[in-house]
Amino acid sequence: MTQPFSGLSRTERLQAMSGQKFDLIVIGGGITGAGIALDAQSRGLRTALIDMQDFAAGTSSRSTKLVHGGLRYLKQLDVKVVAEVGKERAIVYENGPHVTTPEWMLLPFYKGGTFGKFSTSLGLRVYDFLAGVKRSERRKMFRPEQTLSHEPLLKKQDLRGGGYYVEYRTDDARLTIEVMKKAVELGAQAVNYAKVEELLMDNGKLIGVRVVDQLGGEGKKASYSLYASKIVNAAGPWVDTLREMDRSKKGKTLHLTKGVHLVFDQSKFPLRQAIYFDTPDGRMVFAIPRDGKTYVGTTDTNYKGDIVNPRITVADRAYVLRAANEMFPTLGLTEADVESSWTGLRPLIHQEGKDPSEISRRDEIFVSDSGLISMAGGKLTGYRKMAETVVDKIAAMLVAEGTAPGAGLPPSRTRTLPISGGDVGGSAQLEPFVQRKASQGQQLGLARSEAALLAHRYGSNVDAVFALVEQYRDEAAKRGMPAAVLAALVYAIEHEMAVKPSDFFIRRTGALFFDIAWARQWKAPVIAFMAERFGWIEAQRAAYTAELEQLLHEAVNPLEA
Repeated sequence: MTQPFSGLSRTERLQAMSGQKFDLIVIGGGITGAGIALDAQSRGLRTALIDMQDFAAGTSSRSTKLVHGGLRYLKQLDVKVVAEVGKERAIVYENGPHVTTPEWMLLPFYKGGTFGKFSTSLGLRVYDFLAGVKRSERRKMFRPEQTLSHEPLLKKQDLRGGGYYVEYRTDDARLTIEVMKKAVELGAQAVNYAKVEELLMDNGKLIGVRVVDQLGGEGKKASYSLYASKIVNAAGPWVDTLREMDRSKKGKTLHLTKGVHLVFDQSKFPLRQAIYFDTPDGRMVFAIPRDGKTYVGTTDTNYKGDIVNPRITVADRAYVLRAANEMFPTLGLTEADVESSWTGLRPLIHQEGKDPSEISRRDEIFVSDSGLISMAGGKLTGYRKMAETVVDKIAAMLVAEGTAPGAGLPPSRTRTLPISGGDVGGSAQLEPFVQRKASQGQQLGLARSEAALLAHRYGSNVDAVFALVEQYRDEAAKRGMPAAVLAALVYAIEHEMAVKPSDFFIRRTGALFFDIAWARQWKAPVIAFMAERFGWIEAQRAAYTAELEQLLHEAVNPLEA
């Protein structure tokens, strides 16, 4: 029986990890690192994972939140990427249908636009073939009037029709957390806020890492040495920072680009239908309805600023607003209508002379002379396949060195392995499952919509949340907060290693992006509860409160630069 994945026992877990030798240490707790930890642990490798921030705090909570089929890469004739990610997204969906949802996408085409009727039809047909799209989700072509009947807000002038195809919408941070939790259920050790400060060497070969606990109290932060046969650098935008530590940053390097998304309430942007459209400068932008909101993005610009906290600028906001108003001209969206926003970085592999939008999204593995295995590039959709590829490589290295456990590793089993919360009987059974759980939630006194939201968010783990609703009902009432809010918070702390208010409001619930009013409403009782549960001194409480206030401010106030 593995320990609960609790923020309350996080320090003890880190201390225990420092006394062991692992088969594999994964640096980076985004979707790539989580996927590698799951694949490795499920094959029998004793695996540890560390991240200097919260899990998914980098790129993996700041994407367009789509498990792309890769249509946009047809424009670059990147056929291999389209074929691979198209097939992978169906696997991602089946293994975690509670965090991934099919979403019909409308691609309107206009006179003089990037796409015409023929190119759209042909592109979508090729896409269906390459991506192995199932029959019920294959593309349809619409005339102008059919296009407008699906989305009346679209610009009517020069509209020539639309292509209709399926993308998959996801909650990127929750997908990452659920993959991580599955790895932990199988025995992996994972800790957030543990930063690699030094690579440990023996005769020029990498044998471990020295990590520093970022949540230490007032004095010197605690340092731990972790050892392993193999170490994978899956640090996303920080991959080259780690490569610099063993002087292996040469040849191919990272090229960071920035993507920005704006969120509007449906009262300001009543979008019915997800839209994928091209801008006059040739960018492709999504507008997607989600939970009473509409979000629009993304940009794709070169980035050389602060990697930890990339910010939206006034120019970014103006660009996305202009794009939205050109495609939906009756709305007249203004800066005041932006309810929230987020900014993410894409860690691409540098290709000389290429525009940011043209750089390939392919992933590559670099192995340095010291033995550091770095995973660079790639996409959220391909996380499982990327993990399988890198663990296959590690397995071959262990066999060649004569250090493989047993007779070598079995093949990957993640193709059919449900992630945490994914045991709902497959995608076909998700809605019946949600309806059953919504009824159960009603019996606990929850509103049906509230219970259904919890069932969608937590999948087959929702019973644990319902148990907490009952357990904490009286305490929630005393604290002046709904039982469902306190139950979600306790679950995040005890089962998902949430240790800061920002972990809860951004990565565990998505509220700061998609329900910022909810985040503002419950921030004070959430902070008060966490302060008591974790025993924060006043300085810690003040620091975490200030951090959350700053993030709430940044979501609606762009930089002037």
